[in-house]
Amino acid sequence: MIDVDHLTLRQGAFELADVSLHVPRGTYALLMGKTGCGKTTVLEAIAGLRPIQSGVVQLNGQAVTHSTPAERRVGYVPQDGALFRTMTVRDNLGFALAIRHQPAASIERRVDELADWLGVKHLLNRRAVGLSGGETQRIALGRALANHPPVLLMDEPLSSLDEETRDRMIELLKGLPQKAEVTVLHVTHSRHEADQLGDLIFRLQDGRIETIKGSAGKSEQIKQVN
Repeated sequence: MIDVDHLTLRQGAFELADVSLHVPRGTYALLMGKTGCGKTTVLEAIAGLRPIQSGVVQLNGQAVTHSTPAERRVGYVPQDGALFRTMTVRDNLGFALAIRHQPAASIERRVDELADWLGVKHLLNRRAVGLSGGETQRIALGRALANHPPVLLMDEPLSSLDEETRDRMIELLKGLPQKAEVTVLHVTHSRHEADQLGDLIFRLQDGRIETIKGSAGKSEQIKQVN
């Protein structure tokens, strides 16, 4: 579950003011809007990557407004995948577990499980360079899910993919809330992605967030400061 109540933050000349939205547990939600309208800012505020001036962020019923990104236990997939290029695919998939000092055998089991599901087992011993867009995004998704986060945030994860690869990724993502037991908020500018994936769809347009599919959420204002 993701609850954002009366969130306000500033980034340069851009202000996100008094924004609220609610994503029920186990829901696949999408936040739509044109490039540059502030979608990523909303996502980063939820993840704890942007300081906020006021408001409350709750994840699975726990207030995390002042928690660090690590304490929030959020899986995050940035737009470009942002793989660690000096590491192997195996080490990328296991990174979140390794930094938490999980036993090596547990990391290996989880990495193998993810690699099987994502279809990247043949890449495990390869460095994370020269991969296709689809491979990069599958590995970034696996890395984000490795530690069983209850919330997954994705920033336009399909935007750089060709149509055929994007459709395959959509099929993979469709069952994500049930398979991974995760609540998803996926930022996109694509109505096709929203129609295919969204139980709940928000739109950020003309300075407002509104719900365009589903019954949750509130319409709130986002204003540009001159």
